[in-house]
Amino acid sequence: MSYTGSYLWSVRQHVGSRLLLVPGAQVLLLDDRGRVLFQQRADTGVWELPAGACEEGSDFTGTAVRELAEETGLRVERADLVAFGSLSDPRIHTLTYPNGDVTHCFALCFLARRWSGALRVGRDEVTRAEFRDPADPPGPLHPPTAVVLEMFRAFSSTGRFQAR
Repeated sequence: MSYTGSYLWSVRQHVGSRLLLVPGAQVLLLDDRGRVLFQQRADTGVWELPAGACEEGSDFTGTAVRELAEETGLRVERADLVAFGSLSDPRIHTLTYPNGDVTHCFALCFLARRWSGALRVGRDEVTRAEFRDPADPPGPLHPPTAVVLEMFRAFSSTGRFQAR
C-alpha cells in the first residue's frame, strides 16, 4: 500500500502536519554472509532498513511482514521474525518528512535470517536496495537506522532485548 490511502494518510486529512505518535516496525534482514539489506528512500535519498507504520487491524509482526514485502518484494514468515529491540526515543525517532509532516515513531525492530522471493524495490517509496556489511552501510544513512544497527550489535553480543 502506498502512503496515499493508508491509515496515516487518512489521519493526516484531519490533523494536517502536526506531530503524530506512530507505531511501526523495522526489519533487519541478514543474509548468510552477515550482510544487512538497506534501501534508499525515494523522498529523501537516505538509506534505511525496510520499515513502516502500522495499519488499522495490524500488529507489529504483521506490519514487519507487509512492509518488507511492499518495499523489497521479499517475503518473511511471522515465525522467522525475532524482535531484538524497540526504538522510541523522541530525540532520535521524531521525523519530519519533506512535506512537513511530523511523526514520533515507536518501532519494534525485528531480525530475519530467512526469506523468500526476489529482491525488487517498490518504486513509489524506494529507489534502490542492496545487501551491505553492517559496519559499512551506504550513505547518507538515516540517523535512526544508525541507532538500530548499534542496538543490533548489542543484541548480538548480549542476547538481550534493546530499548532506546
